[in-house]
Amino acid sequence: MHADADKRVGFVGIIVEDRERSAAAVNAAISEMAHILVARVGIPYRERNLSVITLVVDATTDEVGALTGKLGRIPGVSVKSGLARPAG
Repeated sequence: MHADADKRVGFVGIIVEDRERSAAAVNAAISEMAHILVARVGIPYRERNLSVITLVVDATTDEVGALTGKLGRIPGVSVKSGLARPAG
């Protein structure tokens, strides 16, 4: 099976509730998985002291799980993901 056959396009939605405390850890986790990123959009919502980050990924379910698992263990961070159905 071709390696790309296991990959799916999807998104990871991240809410960072305490930017000052969590931003460095969030950015480090995302940087570690940079090879699966297609796009990243980050919106600081200063009035509420939070940020919303959306990642577009092209990855296996294991890679997405590794990223969301790391992010989900960071205090003050909420994360959800969704993947397109497999091709075929």
